[in-house]
Amino acid sequence: MTEHKVFNDLASIVLENFKDKPTSLTAGQQEASSILWTSADGHCKIGVWECQPGHFTADRTSAGEYCHIIKGRATVTRVDGEAPREIKAGDLLVLPQGWKGEWIIHDHMRKLFIIDASPNL
Repeated sequence: MTEHKVFNDLASIVLENFKDKPTSLTAGQQEASSILWTSADGHCKIGVWECQPGHFTADRTSAGEYCHIIKGRATVTRVDGEAPREIKAGDLLVLPQGWKGEWIIHDHMRKLFIIDASPNL
């Protein structure tokens, strides 16, 4: 039997300890996250992530990401510098598989994320 899950108050979910962000271009920028659910095949993960203000690169070559912004504000730009988008609390950001670019977090951010690494059919 397949069970459903409910996660309440995403703004208050306790995250793992903050650690240095590996792709940061800003010295000392840190992030924390907590995985809430993983699909049986391991291709899909849902979690909550936080990051301090700063600038970092992101590569979604092997998986797409869907981000519901819970708090904070950022600018997300493709790797070619085109199509900058401002995102803030309440917004949904879709980064399709193959997307590469940069984030500039202006205000401490928390987001719900869904990473989908399902093989292309």
